Parts: sequence; C-alpha cells; structure tokens
Amino acid sequence: MIFARKVWKLLVALKDGLALLFLLLFFMVLYAALTVRPSVGSVKEGALLLSLDGVIVEEPSLPDPLEFLIASEAPLAEYSSRDVVRALRAAAKDDRIKAVVLDLSRFMGGGMVHLQDVGAALDEVRAAKKPVLAYASYYGDDGVLLAAHASEVWVHPLGGAFIAGTGGNNLYYGRLLEKLKVTAHVFRVGTFKSAVEPWVRNDQSPEAREASKALYGALWDGWKADVAKARPKADIALVSTDPVGWLQASGGDAAKAAQAAHLVDKIGDETEFGERVAELVGEDGGNSVPGSFAHTRFDTWLAANKPKKPGKAIGVVTIAGEIVDGDAGPGLAGGDRIARLLDDALEADFAALVVRIDSPGGSMMASEQIRAAIERHRKQDIPVIASMANLGASGGYWVAMPASRIFAEPGTITGSIGVFAVVPSFERALSDIGVTTDGVKTTPLSGQPDLIGGLAPEVSGMIQANVESAYSRFLSLVGKSRGKSAEQVDRIGQGRVWDGGTARQLGLVDQFGGLDDALAYAAKAAKLEDGDWHAVYLGDGADPFATLLQRMRGSEAEEGDVIGRGFDWAAMAAGRQDALAARLLADVDRITGTRGLQAYCLECSPDRETARDRSARQSFLAAIARRFGLTAE
Repeated sequence: MIFARKVWKLLVALKDGLALLFLLLFFMVLYAALTVRPSVGSVKEGALLLSLDGVIVEEPSLPDPLEFLIASEAPLAEYSSRDVVRALRAAAKDDRIKAVVLDLSRFMGGGMVHLQDVGAALDEVRAAKKPVLAYASYYGDDGVLLAAHASEVWVHPLGGAFIAGTGGNNLYYGRLLEKLKVTAHVFRVGTFKSAVEPWVRNDQSPEAREASKALYGALWDGWKADVAKARPKADIALVSTDPVGWLQASGGDAAKAAQAAHLVDKIGDETEFGERVAELVGEDGGNSVPGSFAHTRFDTWLAANKPKKPGKAIGVVTIAGEIVDGDAGPGLAGGDRIARLLDDALEADFAALVVRIDSPGGSMMASEQIRAAIERHRKQDIPVIASMANLGASGGYWVAMPASRIFAEPGTITGSIGVFAVVPSFERALSDIGVTTDGVKTTPLSGQPDLIGGLAPEVSGMIQANVESAYSRFLSLVGKSRGKSAEQVDRIGQGRVWDGGTARQLGLVDQFGGLDDALAYAAKAAKLEDGDWHAVYLGDGADPFATLLQRMRGSEAEEGDVIGRGFDWAAMAAGRQDALAARLLADVDRITGTRGLQAYCLECSPDRETARDRSARQSFLAAIARRFGLTAE
C-alpha cells in the first residue's frame, strides 16, 4: 500500500507538471500571436488593390472583442484617411505599381473632407500616367465622389449609382416623452443650440432649420463641384432632381441609367472587371480564380512603405469622435487618455504640436481637460497649430482655442459655440403607478437633484446659471484666441453651425488647408527647414490584440476572390436600419447617462453611424451577453 501511494503521488505530480507545462506553452503561443506582426505578404508588380470594405475615418477605433465574438458578421472595418492617402501617393511614385484598383463593393463611406483628400491622392496617381479603376455593384454619394476620380468606373449589371445629396433627418422624442410622462429638463444657451431639441420638440425649430439649410446647402455645392471637376460629363442635375424620370428612361435598369448619366463608364461583373485590369497589369499566376490579376493589397503596401523620419519631430495629437470623460478611444476622444498623451509628450522635445480635430464635441469637462493640456504645450513656447477635418464643432472647436492658427477645409463643419445640459426626471410617470417621494430636508438642495420626485426650482436655477457661466467662458476663450470681443463672438455663436468657407469669412478659422498644410506651417513656425522634420502621431502604437482581431476578421476578397461581392440598393437600405437602431440606442444613452454640461453639435452627423452610436450598440450587445453569462471581464 505504501508503494501504491508513492506511485499515485508520482502520477499526480506528473499530471500537474504536464498541465503546468501545457498552460505555459498556451500563454507563450498567445503572447507570440499578440506581439508578432502577422505576415501580410510581399509587394508584387501589378496593381495596388484597395478593397475598402468599411468606412474611411480620421482615427480607427479599436475593435470590441465581445462584439467580434457574438456578432453574426465581421465588424465594420475602418480605414485611416491618412494611411489611404499615404498608400496612394507611394503608388504614384513606385514603378512596380502599374495601376490602382478601388474595390468599393462594400464601401460604406466617410466624411467629405476625407473623401476629398483621397480623391486628390487618386488624382496624383493619374497624373503619374497610371490608370485608376473603380468597381462596385452600388455607388452611393460617397462612392460616386471617390469613383469620380477614377479613369474607369465599372458597375455590376444588377447594380447602379444614386445621388441622395447632403442632409437627412434627426429623431425627435418630445411626443414620446410626453406620453411616457418623462420630464426632460433642458438648460441651454444659444438660439441655434439644437442638440437639445430632440428631447423637447417633435420637429426642427425654425432657427435650426435656417442654420441647417445654409450648412447643407454649402456642403452640397461643394460635393457637386468636386464631382463635376473630376468627372465633367456626369449629369448630376438629372440624377438628383428627377431620379424617377432618369431611371425610367433606361427602362428601370439602374446600371444603364448610371452609364447614361456618365456616373459610370462600363457595365460588367467582377470577372469581366478583373479581366480588364489583367489586360493592364498582367494576370495573377498563383490564383486560378477567374478575373484574378497581379496585385498588392493595402496592408502589404503600407507595411512596405513606412513613413520616413528625417530631422526633428512634430507631435500630432488626434481628437476624433465624440469627446467623452475618461479613457475612451481611439475612435472616441476620452479626455483622460488624450490629456495623458499630451502631458507625456511634454518630455518628448517636439519642435511643434499639431492638434488634428475631427469631432462634433461632447463633454465640456473633457473638452476643457484636453484644452488645458494643449495650453501647457503653448506655455512651453511650443508652436501649436490646429487642423480640422470633417468636424471641429462645439467641444471640437473648444479644444482648438490654444492654437495660434486654425486650418480647415470648405467642407469642414465647425462653430456650434454653445452649451447645454439635459436632466430627465420621472415624477409624473411614477406617480401614475403609485410611486411618490417624501422625506426631511434641511436645505433646498437636500436630496437634489431628485430624478424621482423632480428637480427643485433652486436646482434648475443653479444648473441654468452654470450653463450660462460656461457659455461666457466659451465666448471668452474664442474671443481671446480669435482677437474678438465676447459680444462679437456671441453674434456668430449662439450654437450656430457653419461650413468651413463661411467660418473663414467670420474669422473662426484662418485658412483653408489639410493636415499636410498644418504640419508645414508648424514646421515653419518652429524654424525648421523643408525635409528636416517628420510627424509623430501621439498614441499611434499598434495594439497587438486589435491587430490580431483585425487579421482574424479578414474579408471575402482575401479568401481567394480578388474583388469582393457587393451590396445592392436594398442591402444598403437595410444597413441604414442598423444605423438607425444604433442611433436610437445612442440617444437613450445620451439622455440617461451622466453627462454633465455638453458642447455637442447635433447637425454634424444626422445620417451616419458615429463612434458613439457604435459604442452604444456595443454596450447593448455587451448587456445582452452579460445577461446570459457571456462576460469579457
């Protein structure tokens, strides 16, 4: 028996040792997967293939692991506008690249400024005598804008191209809240501060409609001008003013209608398009799929063309997405995260700082936190320049205040200088089902703010006074930055949103230009010679886990097909329903969440799923997962 016990202990020890060994090996493999950059292949002579199966953004958000695991399909891909432009410019100069292929089969769009930047880079490719070919089954407004810069535009025989124009609808909950007997206490300053209107109205106010008409009219004119310049024969007026008559003239065949309006050049499926590209760049000898052609993919091309780093460093901090409290981001501008990046950068000896903004604003506290961190650079005699992409409104404008010069584009949405707060209370709804409140109070503020029993008049007065004080501070900051009095700023403030062209006339921005222009100006301000500096993007280090998820998501085209299967118009409409659901969730999150004072622009994204919308949707999925025990904590 003693011998048997010793043998048993030996076997148990052996089992524990093997389990420990396998566990150690597992974590070693996991570490290797997270830290070793996956091979993305090698550059081939042929075409540069850009399969944009997602959206073009300023700063891609990190993929949510829980959404990735429980979603029925891969999360929407996000492509940095800066990376796409860099890839195209490198392709224009490299003899190995004979043509650029834009696969827009599953393209979901982007902001106008980003699309115009990519379009300008496509023009550089064509100026280098290299053809640009675009393919999709369906082109919406954003796809039409990009494809207009191609030398050949193809569409699937069952596809088409449609122009909806800028603008769209917002959701209004005034009647719903009244039926539910929920009181939305609104505190605001600004005649045009329409971000609160969804909670107290059933439609758009005349003031908000006036501002929106001016804004979207300017953006629409800019879109038409860009397409007309790149594709002069395109009959934009016919497609946008009489879409039914235009389509009926081609017997309801949307592809032929698009060709007749010169929005596309040729009609053909993926194979026919691929064969056309192969005529120009050669066939892909290692791929037996019909329509394959020699090509290099986007990731491979970026990896082979890393940015050069000559001379001194100029720091670039990116403020993209809604500005929120905490460490959120990338994709959302978390005040704590960005302020920490900026403070760490004080030790990096940057010659200058460029603040790249693509934000509709958000939390005033987080906006001030970021502004103060940028101001600390200014106090160190570091030149600070602001560069606005698609959005630089409300809190997005607030964080630009320390800059000595502000760059924007005609299509930038900016201004929205105003402040608001919304606090819901439920006393009427709860009273109907027999829930009331009572208690002992020692001051008028005891137990306040009381979301169950309602807000005391003193609380409402104090919040409104706080909002007015914050607005006065906003006016003061803008006036100090732009050389204007508070009264002058108030006349162009009041929460009104402006397009970049009007904003320049009003003195809210200094000059037109993109990020490259802002960097060049910053270099000059730092007394650096041309070619003797490089940009360093704060917090731009790759997240290993995010990289692994992105590689895992793959794409249909990477499974063997060169050109991916695309959407039709009905599928795009279904996708809009998903975006609408996300918007509903985001709005619920916005009114019920603890937000504090807000400097947020409602008009900035009325018809596109934002990072906040995606965050709300992910939170909803996460809540469902937790309900069934699928936690990722």
